[in-house]
Formats: sequence, C-alpha cells, structure tokens
Amino acid sequence: MTERKPPGVPFESWVDKQIRDAQGRGDFDRLPGTGEPLPPELYTPYDELWWIKRKMAREGLSALPPSLALRKEAEDTLAAARTAASEHTVRKLITDVNVKIRAMMHRPPPGPPLGMKPYDIEEVVRQWRERRAESGRSESQ
Repeated sequence: MTERKPPGVPFESWVDKQIRDAQGRGDFDRLPGTGEPLPPELYTPYDELWWIKRKMAREGLSALPPSLALRKEAEDTLAAARTAASEHTVRKLITDVNVKIRAMMHRPPPGPPLGMKPYDIEEVVRQWRERRAESGRSESQ
C-alpha cells in the first residue's frame, strides 16, 4: 500500500476504502487461521510476561529455581532406579544424581533450600533387589 491519503478525506473513510478494496481483490482470503476461533489467551487478563511464557512453553523450558529442578530430577532418578534393568544401572543413576545433590549442598542456595541429602546407594540397591525378587515371585505364580 503505497497510496497516500488524499487531503480533505477523513482518515477513517480512507482506511475503510483501503480495506474494502483489499477484500474485493481477495487479499484476505486463505489467510492462516481463517475460520478458526481466536486463541484463548486473548480472553485472559493481560500478562506482561506472556511472550516469555509462550516462548518457554514452545521451547520446552522450565522456570523452576535450580534447587527445585534438582529435587524433581532426584525424584525422577529414584523412580527410574526402582525400575532399572540391572544393579549397575541403579548404581550409575544414583551416583550421578548424588554428585549433583552434593554440589548443590556445598553452594549457597540460588532459590529455596534443597532440603535433601544424597541417597544411600546400598539402601536403594537393597530395595531394588527386594522389588525385583518380589516381581520374580509374582510372575512365576
């Protein structure tokens, strides 16, 4: 649209004419989202960080403080260790997460306190063996 508004024509009338002409040419046909409902975020209260939240969701990022992220990782690792296929895998998983927990314990907290201590590898392995023995007994029955 390189055309300038002629002098003496009200701006609103000139814009309306531009829109009508574009509709007549079919410039608005087949635009992305045509016929689809408006996104739900248009109906929510304004949030100044909307674009950051949308970008983080699109990129799969989390905004958890490091200590809470580590707590979640530790819990997920413990759950993975419980269903691991071998004792070696259990020991590797727990050793790796313990290194991270110890490192976090020896730094000033960047967020809420971690409130955790490293897992006892031998205790986790003992529980893993018990569960494995129990599942072996239930499968043979």
